[in-house]
Amino acid sequence: MRRILNSTVSAVVVASVIAQPLAADMVTELGESEGQVNIVAWPGYIERGETVDTFDWVTGFEEATGCMVNVKTANTSDEMVALMNEGGFDLVTASGDASLRMVAGNRVQPINTSLIPSWDTIDDRLKEAPWHFVDGTHYGTPYMWGPNILMYNTEVFGDTPPESWNVVFEEMRLPDGVSNVGRVQAYDGPIHIADAALYLMTHQPELGIESPYELNQDQYDAALDLLRTQRTLVSRYWHDAFIQIDDFKNEGMAASGSWPFQRNLLQGDGAPVSSVFPEEGVTGWADTTMMHIDSANPNCAYMWMEHTLSSNLMSDLSVWFGANPAVPAACTDGRGMQTAEGCTVNGFDNFDQVRFWTTPVTQCESQGECVPYYRWVSDYIGVIGGR
Repeated sequence: MRRILNSTVSAVVVASVIAQPLAADMVTELGESEGQVNIVAWPGYIERGETVDTFDWVTGFEEATGCMVNVKTANTSDEMVALMNEGGFDLVTASGDASLRMVAGNRVQPINTSLIPSWDTIDDRLKEAPWHFVDGTHYGTPYMWGPNILMYNTEVFGDTPPESWNVVFEEMRLPDGVSNVGRVQAYDGPIHIADAALYLMTHQPELGIESPYELNQDQYDAALDLLRTQRTLVSRYWHDAFIQIDDFKNEGMAASGSWPFQRNLLQGDGAPVSSVFPEEGVTGWADTTMMHIDSANPNCAYMWMEHTLSSNLMSDLSVWFGANPAVPAACTDGRGMQTAEGCTVNGFDNFDQVRFWTTPVTQCESQGECVPYYRWVSDYIGVIGGR
């Protein structure tokens, strides 16, 4: 409950802000290693060879800098915001539905890009992305981006992979002749409302939705109604990637929104899964390494941000997570495992087709007034609870 309350408080702040974030002193020079750096990260983002020994971008950094890397895994953006509110961390790998909340809530500090030697290697599409670049100020270092895919069981769908998100939103008989009731999953986070809105953009165009993150009351109500229908189908609302992996292995799941990370691990284990970009399009995430306003280890934090931009790390992480690197050279320079073809498969050329997570606010661009994120939080809890 504390996590939910902290997230809601942050959302209320954003509902009334996104104007001028509070100023913070920017680090102007670096000193010696403090001996550690404490990071809040998505699962699979910071590997030291413990899951698969060939994926390790921590050990070498620790040996070179003397900064021991301590990682706290968070499974949702709301959990990341809550942890950063509590403090004690130096960095967070934040998605767009969390980053602006932390800027507005004065939880993160401006980044001095001159202290990051590899800054110029970053993809130009990300350098001034609106989820971390606010009022001319950088609040983070781009890390990874990718799509929220539709993952499905190939034994269920056979030679007819799903073409639409309807397999997880509407009751139907799947190609194996069995109903989808109890065989699909949905993401356990308020931002999933945007996936419903994206579906409605195609199937109920009369609603006039221009952005799945900018919904007036009627559009929002329609998205909630669709999610209430989905609730009658859902076996589990997932937020732990490894639990979803286990469900697809052992619990007969047929389809779900997912991340390439789960698909890759399942396929590596020989599980009968694949994924598609459905005809309605996809939402997605572009993650940024952001620095806490009260970071106790700023030198190690900046060393880590520079380290994350090394093309071999970006390359190997791109392969591991099925995502796209913030440094384009990581796709082609051969310093890591990734290839140009691999980046193409991960959607590197489809940047403009992904509806990236962002924080819903009251004053939105597409129309006069939209439903703010704190409402998304409370109402999605209600949907999951059967209200």
